[in-house]
Amino acid sequence: MTDFVSLPFYDLFHENGHVPGIREKLPSLLTGVRRSILEIGAGSGLITTSIADWTPAEIFALEPSAGMRGMLLSRLNARPELLKRVTVLPCDALGVDLDEPVEAMVLINVLYALDPEYRRRLWPVLATQLEPDGLLVFTWRDGGPPAPGPLEELESCQVGRHTYTVLSEITESDGERCEARYVYRVTENDKVISEEEISGYAYRPVRDVIEAELAGAGFVRADAPDGLLAWRLGLQQF
Repeated sequence: MTDFVSLPFYDLFHENGHVPGIREKLPSLLTGVRRSILEIGAGSGLITTSIADWTPAEIFALEPSAGMRGMLLSRLNARPELLKRVTVLPCDALGVDLDEPVEAMVLINVLYALDPEYRRRLWPVLATQLEPDGLLVFTWRDGGPPAPGPLEELESCQVGRHTYTVLSEITESDGERCEARYVYRVTENDKVISEEEISGYAYRPVRDVIEAELAGAGFVRADAPDGLLAWRLGLQQF
């Protein structure tokens, strides 16, 4: 559900949201990966640059949003030693076509944006781009979609004299899909400087559904810390 409305807020809230936990848990899964990694949904590069710090691998950072790619490239430009090691891909994940299969794939907070039909089409595509026994890892929360609820503040952050606030409400929840409305507000004291909103759908499949989809595409479950799921491409496929 990334939109240009949310771009000024993105790093402010993700850096203090899920990113610290990912930086704590993901490195152990990438131990031994040295040649290549595909990051799907790289966003502004908060995890991309961390992956580059954890491994010597070449990184393919796939991000279809032009606004996010601009932020990602700016972050890479601030790390000139990474400019020859990270390739930014503007394509959709279903269209990814690398010169050779990668050792690992990472999807951080991406699964929730994928509708069921797209997701089922994606796993076989990724299997063609991953080497035998290669690693697929993504963030995971059990429990299905949240129930509808009122508009609530998610987080607030002060930058100079302005306070940046994100609020959200779940307006609909059905099956694995929920619809959410987000309000992005900038204030100075009690004065509203700007306020914009976006709505969109998110998807929270249950574990049995994901496991069946991945097994059908040739993946085998592997160990992972809480909050992450890890799978390896079965050798029997080859």
